[in-house]
Amino acid sequence: MRTAGGAGTWKLGDLEVNRVGYGAMRLTGNGMMGNSDGTPIGRDAAVRLLLGAFEQGVDHVDTASFYFSPLRSANELINRALTAWTGEVAVVTKVGPWRDPSGAWHAMGRPDQLRGQVEENLRQLGRDHLDVVNLRRNGPGVESVAEHFGALADLREAGLIRHLGLSNVRPEHVEEARTIAPVVCVQNSYGLDWRNADDLGLVDLCGEWGIAFVPFFAVSGLRREGAVAGEQDARVLAVARAHGASPAQVRLAWTLHRGPHVLAIPGTTSPAHLAENIAAGALRLTEEELALLDRPGPDRTR
Repeated sequence: MRTAGGAGTWKLGDLEVNRVGYGAMRLTGNGMMGNSDGTPIGRDAAVRLLLGAFEQGVDHVDTASFYFSPLRSANELINRALTAWTGEVAVVTKVGPWRDPSGAWHAMGRPDQLRGQVEENLRQLGRDHLDVVNLRRNGPGVESVAEHFGALADLREAGLIRHLGLSNVRPEHVEEARTIAPVVCVQNSYGLDWRNADDLGLVDLCGEWGIAFVPFFAVSGLRREGAVAGEQDARVLAVARAHGASPAQVRLAWTLHRGPHVLAIPGTTSPAHLAENIAAGALRLTEEELALLDRPGPDRTR
C-alpha cells in the first residue's frame, strides 16, 4: 500500500508533514461559496474515511469553520476522527470570509471579527490552539492584508494560533504579511489548467522564501468544487496510460513536481479515490512527460 510519505515531507513552521494531505471541504456536501457538491456521506463513513487517511500517512488536513451544510460540519467530523486517533495531525484552517447559521455568505470579516472566527474553529475542533490559520483574502477590493494579518498575529502571540498562512493572494500580499509575522504557507487555486500563480511568479517565490505552496482545485481545475469528470486532455491521458495511472494521479503528480515546497490537499468522499490520491505522491514523471504536460492547450487558462 502506498502511503502519503511517497512525495517526501515539508515543514509548516516547526510542523513536519507529508506533502500529500487531505482537503475536507467535500465531506459536507457543500462547496465554497455555496456551490453544492452533492449529498454528504454519513458521519460514521466520513470519520472512517479520515481515519483511513491518517492510517495511510496523511498528517495534514485542510478545513474551515465555514465548511458546513445543514447536515454536516467538516470541523466536527475532523474532531471526531482525531479523538479516535493517537498520531499527530496538523490541522490547517482559514478565516476571513464567514457564514452565518443560515448558511449565508459574508465576503470578508473585519479584523476585529477574526478572533470570533478563530474561537469558532477552536470550539468545533475541540482544540486549545490552532496549528495553522490561513487568512483568506476574499474579493478584489481587499488590496492590503496588513490589518487582518496583524489581528491574527496578535492571536498568535496570545497562544491561540501556532502558525500563520495566506490564501487567495498575490506576491505583494505575502511580502506585506511577512513584515508582520512569519508566513508558513500560501494556499491558492492552481493546477494544470489554471496557472495564474505561475504568471505571478508566486510558486517559485514561495520556494525561495521557504514557504509551502498549497494548491487547491489541483485535480478538478476549472471545474473547481465539482467532482472530477471524464478527462478530456489528451496529454494527461497519454501520460496516465504510460504509467498505468489515473488522470487525477497525473494531475496531482504534475503539481507535486513543481517543487519540494508544493503540497497537495485533494479531497474526496471515496476510500478508493483517497488511496489513489495518496499513491500519486509516489508517481515520478519524466522530463519528457513534464514538457508534454506543460505545452499550452486550448483548455489551459493562465
